[in-house]
Amino acid sequence: MKRLLPIGLVIALAACDTAGGLGESDGVFAPGVAGRSNVDGLIVGHRLMAANEYELALKAYLRAAAQQGLNVDTLSALGSANLRLGRLGQAERLLRRATKEDPSFPPAWNNLGVILMERGNAAEASEVFRRAYAADNGNSDEIRDNLRLALANLENSGSNELEENQNFNLIRRGAGDFVLMSAL
Repeated sequence: MKRLLPIGLVIALAACDTAGGLGESDGVFAPGVAGRSNVDGLIVGHRLMAANEYELALKAYLRAAAQQGLNVDTLSALGSANLRLGRLGQAERLLRRATKEDPSFPPAWNNLGVILMERGNAAEASEVFRRAYAADNGNSDEIRDNLRLALANLENSGSNELEENQNFNLIRRGAGDFVLMSAL
């Protein structure tokens, strides 16, 4: 007659067997907590903006702000993403804060001017574009074109014909630009 081992004894003996298990000697461990990412959120955000993924770009810029703090680059980037998402009030506040942080930063001035034009404030926008153009030492064709359009709009403020066919350039630090179609 065969004698059966009690179930508890079988389980206890199986637990002692390390063959095929996940013991420490196997070198297999559960993954730990992910470390800090070395990816620059601003670069990721700029690429997402270029791909018309504005909501994702905003999230990337928020991650950059969490890593770097709210400096002129992150404030300007957050403002630009909010502008593209149609959140003009938030964008304006962020870009005004960026221009206070660094009054010599042309992209923040330019993008603030784009918001002001979107809101129909051509007088202040033309002054803001002048500041952007001066801060850039006249090197940016996009800022010059924006200033020219704002001045033309200011001179012809009674004509709706001019307002309907305007393109203002939204710019950022680094290579590339973003074109914002005027919705006036």
